[in-house]
Amino acid sequence: MHPDIAVYHESLSPGEREVCERLAVEISKGLKEAEAKVWHRHPVWFLEGNPIVGYSKLKAGVRLMFWSGADFDEEKLQPGTGKFKDASILYTDVSQVKPGELKRWLAKSREIQWDYKNVVKRKGKLVRIGG
Repeated sequence: MHPDIAVYHESLSPGEREVCERLAVEISKGLKEAEAKVWHRHPVWFLEGNPIVGYSKLKAGVRLMFWSGADFDEEKLQPGTGKFKDASILYTDVSQVKPGELKRWLAKSREIQWDYKNVVKRKGKLVRIGG
């Protein structure tokens, strides 16, 4: 685990830490080739510089977000504001993290990607890459 992600986990309550550590293990297994780091103060995994998945502590729980998740066609992933293609799920307990479900979403995250890495260069316009 990236040292900065471990530091992030240390700042959490025991229940939140348990959720985040489970997510980190499953994401790292599902996206072995991804670069993991703390980005904008939250753990994020990147494929070729493009943000794919990350999580953050919110008041209501731990939010797992897929940058291109709105196109995964997964009922449990709730789309964001609509401006981008993100979708997320909120966890309040580690028992809610289902490895099989997460594995499926991670596989989709590799195939369904929008190019967030170059969104600024394109003046906010997203372009689909992969799959």
